[in-house]
Amino acid sequence: MEEAPMRRAARSGDGALLVLFAGLLLCFVPGIVALSRIWGSVEYQSHGYLVPIVALFLALRERARFAAVPRQRSGVGLAGLLVALALYAVASMGGWATLQGVAMVGSVAASLLWLRGPAALRAMAFPVAYLLFMVPLPEPWVAPTIVRLRLFVTTAAVSLLHGLGIPVLREGNSILLPGGESLFVADACSGVTSLLTLLPLAVLVAFLTERDGWRRAVLIASVVPIALGFNLFRVLATVLAAQQIGVERATAGALHEAAGLLVYAAGCVALLAVGGLLRRLRPTT
Repeated sequence: MEEAPMRRAARSGDGALLVLFAGLLLCFVPGIVALSRIWGSVEYQSHGYLVPIVALFLALRERARFAAVPRQRSGVGLAGLLVALALYAVASMGGWATLQGVAMVGSVAASLLWLRGPAALRAMAFPVAYLLFMVPLPEPWVAPTIVRLRLFVTTAAVSLLHGLGIPVLREGNSILLPGGESLFVADACSGVTSLLTLLPLAVLVAFLTERDGWRRAVLIASVVPIALGFNLFRVLATVLAAQQIGVERATAGALHEAAGLLVYAAGCVALLAVGGLLRRLRPTT
């Protein structure tokens, strides 16, 4: 006889959470629009569109665990929600998309803590934390990394081309070809796009397929050599193509776009291959 009231209370607690989330979603529409503009205009932030969908999938996977944890409210969660909403308001007035994104994710976490308690927040920790991948990185943070990656890729490409017997020269981030033409290594060829878009995939695969912390760390860390290696190969292939068909045709149009997509697809396959290798290395019982 007591189960029905308990179930009603449980449903009412989840109902309050859903109502709060719906209200937050309406409140965050301007922030979501601001983030989507960045996702659509900055290549290495383009994965942001998919992150909320993946996070929702992860949350649904944890719904049984979430429903089973003790229900308790937390005043700390309410305080955190108020702070997050204040931060969102300030960020919106200042046009700071990164802070808007952080505030939105913080609001979700604080809402869970407030209405369902610490255990519920722990149950949803990974889906909520995954939402941070939708937050655009500030350009001042990314720009120095792009500069270093471009220099690395250009220098490594010139060294490998010398090893192949092709007499090229490096001038800054440009590769001077034997015929006098120069090939500029742009941001897209630096590896930063592959690095920042493969990272969410690596984290997802690591947490879905691995239990050991070191295997997860290895899989996530493999993104760096995979991204840099395949983009270095892209630069080498572009130089070789430029010698045959000219720099303009090799670096523009459908051919160059297809090369970029191929590099990213190859990176995804390589990442999954690393995951498969790690699973094969598991000790048999």
